[in-house]
Amino acid sequence: MKRMVDIVVVVAFAWVWVPVFAVVALMVVIALGRPVFFVQERPGLGGRPFRLVKFRTMRLGEGTDQERMTRVGRVLRAASLDELPELWNVLKGEMSLVGPRPLLMRYLERYTAEQARRHEVRPGITGWAQVNGRNAITWEQKFAYDVWYVDHWSLWLDLKILWLTVWQVVSRKGISADGEATMGEFTGSRQEEREG
Repeated sequence: MKRMVDIVVVVAFAWVWVPVFAVVALMVVIALGRPVFFVQERPGLGGRPFRLVKFRTMRLGEGTDQERMTRVGRVLRAASLDELPELWNVLKGEMSLVGPRPLLMRYLERYTAEQARRHEVRPGITGWAQVNGRNAITWEQKFAYDVWYVDHWSLWLDLKILWLTVWQVVSRKGISADGEATMGEFTGSRQEEREG
């Protein structure tokens, strides 16, 4: 049912997101040039890798995320418009509209057994952690929310998260952690937690 809802919603609202997609792509070309898209391997369902697609928000080259982030990039991230290309990942079945955010492949070995349960469902464009603090909460809090979602998934919960996401984007809360362009590196939970 979840997969069917994803497809129906993405297709039904194509008249809304396709024109916005075209405008954002043009903005990226003008502000940053090519490539328009940022493509990176991320872990999906069961930790299996897939190629996530987003609009590029940073300049190419050396430097920190803060240094490479552009004004247009900040606007796109604040409005979550950089995530629009992930709708393609949803249509391909690699992602869902709602689920734990797909993070970096190198994080897989850093999770505790409990945190790794976030990969028991498809990753999402938005999720329970995103509407409960986004990047303003700790990694451990994020993962706790992700696992809670895995254990409590329902269609109504997904609809609630989608509605709350709209509010989160409008209010522009939790876009980045203090002193970060987005969120700092996840270096792993305490060793004893990983072993236990």
